[in-house]
Amino acid sequence: MPALPRFWSALTTADFAQIDTARAIAVLPVGATEQHGPHLPLSVDADIAHAIVQAAAPLVADEVPAFFLPVQAIGYSPEHAHFAGTLTLRPETALRLWSDIAESVAASGVRKLVLFNTHGGNAGLLDGLARELRARLRLLIYRCNWFDLPLLDEDGGDLMARFSPQERRFGVHAGQVETAFMLAAAPHAVRRERAEHFRSSSEARARGFALLGNGKSARFAWAAQDLHPSGAAGNARAATTGDGQALIAAAARALADLLAEIDRLPPELTLHDNPHLPTSQP
Repeated sequence: MPALPRFWSALTTADFAQIDTARAIAVLPVGATEQHGPHLPLSVDADIAHAIVQAAAPLVADEVPAFFLPVQAIGYSPEHAHFAGTLTLRPETALRLWSDIAESVAASGVRKLVLFNTHGGNAGLLDGLARELRARLRLLIYRCNWFDLPLLDEDGGDLMARFSPQERRFGVHAGQVETAFMLAAAPHAVRRERAEHFRSSSEARARGFALLGNGKSARFAWAAQDLHPSGAAGNARAATTGDGQALIAAAARALADLLAEIDRLPPELTLHDNPHLPTSQP
């Protein structure tokens, strides 16, 4: 493949004549703009997406034809609507937006799509959308959350071992992990003097309720203020820049490795459709 920009927006329309579009992989980073407590900006999830993509792009092997679409900075965030500044799409709006982008990708001839998500609230919608797009557009499609990637340090150890089991379970929003990430990605935007140990109400439920509190048997449809009045949950005070830098590097390596595996995966051995049924066109 000729040396081309890794970012979809930097390509020219003529570049697509040089791309093996049947093999090419489009990556759609999906984030959010929502409150992250008193110490972090609204842009956290979009900033996480941007930082990982920027770090991953140079790690993708030259022979892997992967192209990063523009970061989608507004997602599905009704759980944060109690707090001023939060921007959220309705479910039908978010699904239509992401679907329209996928249809445009397919119209360009690209047959592989990765939905790369950095906001937990988007995950359920993206799972259903991925299945619908696979059926309708016959794309080889994967949904990936950054926090589900294997986050390993340079020696292959579990990077998340740096964080306590309590923080990994209950620090779900603007806690130690996200604050560390932002200290590395956008330190000027972090109000460190406002960072606290925001103890989640889920900790009390875990102690008092065997089923409701185990985090698996029944999922609590929480709004952020239910976890803590500030809208944050986790020990933001313990965050360090070094941990954030390690998180970005680990996520970037894992994303680059994922794209290499998708490139090696033969679509004809993975997708099985009735050849007599027409493909739905955008």
